[in-house]
Amino acid sequence: MRLRIIAVGTKMPDWVSAGCNEYLKRLPSELNLDIIELPLGQRGKGADINRAITREGEAMLKAIGEQDHVIALDVLGKPWSTEQLADKLQQWQLSGDNFSLLVGGPDGLAPECLKRANSKWSLSALTLPHPLVRILLVEQIYRAGTINAGHPYHR
Repeated sequence: MRLRIIAVGTKMPDWVSAGCNEYLKRLPSELNLDIIELPLGQRGKGADINRAITREGEAMLKAIGEQDHVIALDVLGKPWSTEQLADKLQQWQLSGDNFSLLVGGPDGLAPECLKRANSKWSLSALTLPHPLVRILLVEQIYRAGTINAGHPYHR
């Protein structure tokens, strides 16, 4: 199984890279997690936001493996508890399939990415900055992996 986070945005602040790297190095060896960063669409005064989202979506769709199971992180998705994520992670590992988790930019995911998704997951009903979502996502995958490995779970 290959697990990838495909996220819009490059040149993350140091605190984002440090947070992600801390949990990535803690992951058990059987969890292969990669973070793929894609360029943010042009934004600014007079920019066409829909065009930016479309370009981000096109780049994401190209980065997804043809047979990958796709999970879109979306506020309208279904919330999962950490225990539910641990169960899902265990199922994913047993399936042997590859999984891509999509993290959109500041304006969310392109409709084409949401259509491509096999499921939609909401980390929170709160609006979260997309750099912070990366850290939360990697930390939760780490935590789910530790649960599956039988380590004590700190609530």
